[in-house]
Amino acid sequence: MATAIIDGIATRYAVVGSGAPLLMFSPGGFDATLEKWSSLGVYGKTKMLGALTANYQCILFDRRETGQSGGRVERISWAHYVAQGKGLLDHLGISQAHLMGGCMGCAPVVAFAATYPEATRSMVLYWPVGGAKYRINGQLRFAQHLAFVQQEGLAAVLALANSSSKSFGEDPRGGPWVSVLRHDAAFAAAYVAQDLERYKLSVGGMARALLDRDTAPGAEPEQLLQLDIPALIVPGRDASHATSAARYLEECLPRADYWDALPAEQTEASAPSRLLQFLAGVA
Repeated sequence: MATAIIDGIATRYAVVGSGAPLLMFSPGGFDATLEKWSSLGVYGKTKMLGALTANYQCILFDRRETGQSGGRVERISWAHYVAQGKGLLDHLGISQAHLMGGCMGCAPVVAFAATYPEATRSMVLYWPVGGAKYRINGQLRFAQHLAFVQQEGLAAVLALANSSSKSFGEDPRGGPWVSVLRHDAAFAAAYVAQDLERYKLSVGGMARALLDRDTAPGAEPEQLLQLDIPALIVPGRDASHATSAARYLEECLPRADYWDALPAEQTEASAPSRLLQFLAGVA
């Protein structure tokens, strides 16, 4: 593993395999560590990472505020996650790459493509988050954190963070900076000392920035409709990964390749080969 400082924030990353570069925005919601590509749900079950690293230079990283990456209290939007990914490519001296996102990682992929189309060779969107239930549940997490902060204060958030290993998704009271609180003492001291009212405004704004629609978030439809970039879309089918979100991306992306396979049909035998087939066919 290595660490790069991007916009003043530490990013833990790894580069595995050889071939054309593939920048991979991790799945796992607000616990998007690079290990999730090997351990989480469909990604671990299908062993897709092994197939990808055998053919591509895979660039894996902990999203900011997760794992061993750092963070900063601010109104985080998809643009902040894009900046981290682009900064990592710049750090590695890579001008263009294939992009892959899993779960919540799909949103920064489409936002990256909309912002830096010249740097985006293709997109793989695996189980994009979205749907009404995803928005409702996500906004509820932020509301639960704000309620805990209002009642108990920021020192209680730090104490809670140090008393367990749960992520923001698993225990919303810990908030979106819970991972950084655990491993960065300087950040934790500044976190507790900050102005409470300003903090609440940042959290409320972050919730609106990331959870602003009942379909796939990340970029506006008018931006997606202008992208001349090949995209493979693989649908999920649950409360966080509504199939409607995947279909929405199919509708909006002019060069969409929609793999119409139910999650049960996405297996170790079928999924890696489907990804490799798509990537190999990109001009």
